Amino acid sequence: MREQLKLLCASLAIVLLFSSCAKELEEYNKPAMYWYGKIIESISEGNIDKADNYYSSLQSEHVGSPLLPEATMILAISHMYYEEYILTEHYLDEYIKRYANYNEKEEAEFLKIKAKYMSLPNPRRDQVLIKEAIRASEKFKSEYPHSMYYSVVDTMLTNLYLSEASLNETVASLYDRIDKPKSAAYYRAKEAEPWIVWKDVDRAKTPWYREWFEGDGTASWYGFLIPDTRSVVSRNSVVDTNETEIGNR
Repeated sequence: MREQLKLLCASLAIVLLFSSCAKELEEYNKPAMYWYGKIIESISEGNIDKADNYYSSLQSEHVGSPLLPEATMILAISHMYYEEYILTEHYLDEYIKRYANYNEKEEAEFLKIKAKYMSLPNPRRDQVLIKEAIRASEKFKSEYPHSMYYSVVDTMLTNLYLSEASLNETVASLYDRIDKPKSAAYYRAKEAEPWIVWKDVDRAKTPWYREWFEGDGTASWYGFLIPDTRSVVSRNSVVDTNETEIGNR
């Protein structure tokens, strides 16, 4: 009886193995429209990862399919909807490099800027991304001065300038708190847009639930814990000559 049970279990395992293999084999060598339909179906169900896998099948099996450009753009927009902005840029770069004509490239470049902009809900956290978004916006305005998206990009760029200024002021405030006036002055001197009346710009309000942990940008409840040493000073800190001379004696 025990031997028969083992034989039955082994037979069942083999059947399951071959049935799963057969199911996997059914997902190969399909027409381009099949993969395209699967992409749309997966996105409509909210399974964006599965849609990515189907896109890989479409791209590998049908390199020259006219459905690829549209599928690429659909996935870019879908990832933006799900706030997956890095993947959004990946698909937009693919679209620009392989499929886009001049007008389509303009729209894709605009969407890339929008993705960068939307990925910055807390501008004091990512100085590099702010600079990248500013460069991309300035380049777009230069290359597409008559674009239908020009005013939208211009508005985003203005907000990015203000975000960068807010970040610089936050860094300057930190240097004020650790008694580094030259470094503070260096960051406050970075207001490079003369057309903005900086004295009339109000600091963005920090939500109360973030202010408990991050402070309001001018001070933090944990400020007394920060040691007054060079270990917390930025590499861009302006070194006081007098301090250096004293330290060398």
